[in-house]
Amino acid sequence: MALLPPPVQDTGEVRAPEARQDRPRQPVGVWLWPALATLAMTMYRIGRPQMGGDELASWDIAGRTAEQLLGTVQRVDAVLGAYYFMLHAWMTVFGESATAVRMPSALAMIGAAVCVALTGQRLFGRRAGLAGGLLFAVIPAVSRFGHEARPYALTLLAVSLATLMLLRALDRPRSWWRWTGYALCVEFIGLMHLVALTALLGHLLAAIFRGRQERRALWGFCIAAVTGVACVVPVILLGRSQASRQLYWIAKPDGWGLVDIWPQIFASALCAGAVIMLAALAWRERNDTLLWCTALAVLPPLVIWVASHGQISYFYFRYMLFTLPAWAVLAGAGLAAAVRFKAALAAALAVLALLTLPVQKAVRETFEHHLGLSMDFEGAARAIRKYYAPGDAVVYDRMEDSRGVSFYLPRELSMRDVFVARSAAELHESDPVYCPRPAECVGKEKRLWLVVRGGDPDPLQGLPGPQADALRAHYTASGTERMTGLTVALLVRKD
Repeated sequence: MALLPPPVQDTGEVRAPEARQDRPRQPVGVWLWPALATLAMTMYRIGRPQMGGDELASWDIAGRTAEQLLGTVQRVDAVLGAYYFMLHAWMTVFGESATAVRMPSALAMIGAAVCVALTGQRLFGRRAGLAGGLLFAVIPAVSRFGHEARPYALTLLAVSLATLMLLRALDRPRSWWRWTGYALCVEFIGLMHLVALTALLGHLLAAIFRGRQERRALWGFCIAAVTGVACVVPVILLGRSQASRQLYWIAKPDGWGLVDIWPQIFASALCAGAVIMLAALAWRERNDTLLWCTALAVLPPLVIWVASHGQISYFYFRYMLFTLPAWAVLAGAGLAAAVRFKAALAAALAVLALLTLPVQKAVRETFEHHLGLSMDFEGAARAIRKYYAPGDAVVYDRMEDSRGVSFYLPRELSMRDVFVARSAAELHESDPVYCPRPAECVGKEKRLWLVVRGGDPDPLQGLPGPQADALRAHYTASGTERMTGLTVALLVRKD
């Protein structure tokens, strides 16, 4: 059985694909409506949630000089180096607001929706492509991580684009231009997130099925895939040396993890169940295309689960978001097969959108991007900005708080961080070096701003003992303001 489909009549049935050379142009609505729907979903309140810890790390590292950024990538986070450099260039042009730094992720999700629609059309017909693209748009995780200043959305785009380019290359396996395009997409996947290279398992299965008819297709895939992976070998080697430092917090998964991961990937148990059920409907007519599409959706988490029982665990739902396009393609095929009328198809999509509406609202809440404790960085910055005077200094009890409040302060409002001996940027690290003897680091500033977690009546209790003692010796609290998760205090010098 061949891999690629002929022109199809929209009967609602999943057809066995057949190879062909000349594909008539399809109406742009197949990809345009999913693109517009995803645009609306990702842009709606994109700047409302406050920046989370991971996003603040992205902003901090990408905002360093090119030399500092290169040094940081070599020492700390090589696997995200390409993303940081991309974000560095983006911020140079478009600024550093929450909306600006999240925009690459939103655009990536829109591009992924286009790829989902075009892939579904190529494999299962126009209605299946349209349904898959629109289903993709209403998945809550698409909105959630289209609002995240991390590389997950770009990884998702890279995988969906690579899948589409693979299908084009398998259409004409003698075209080295098409295989070059696929190799570049494989490299793109590796540069965005190495774990996503497990998607090549599904691609390999597609090439094997096509290779039954034309052996050149399998050879073309192998050469292109190996070339793409070879281009990211330096990242693989450097990332491997940093893995234990970066991923120590991910627990080894148990057997239940293979079930529990899907509601997390979709950001909704209800949506996960609905999409998987629709994907199952596509299997009413079995063929090779459905098999490798399913492998693309299911195999990566399984392989990652197995690999995570070694020294380092990689089993974290954000690392597997790239499986969402395959699920959307399958669910679109299932929906098109089960519903024969356009009105019924639109109604089914509307019902799913309504059912996921509470989750869509939740992912846009103010502290949704904060993992664990909610901390009002914007409120703390507002309090400091209101009463700031030139010459003020600041003390933070944690690096994340320093990043969070600094992000929401005007860039021209610069304050010395009293207990920081050397900054993270200077060290090419993720964390600074603090003064070993805090009393020697207290300067002559007349006023200090103190930002600590919690709401203790004595805000100095939030600091390590030596730092608190050094401040008590020279300063007294003039006023405090408490907001969600944080306390801001103004300390005035006694003498």
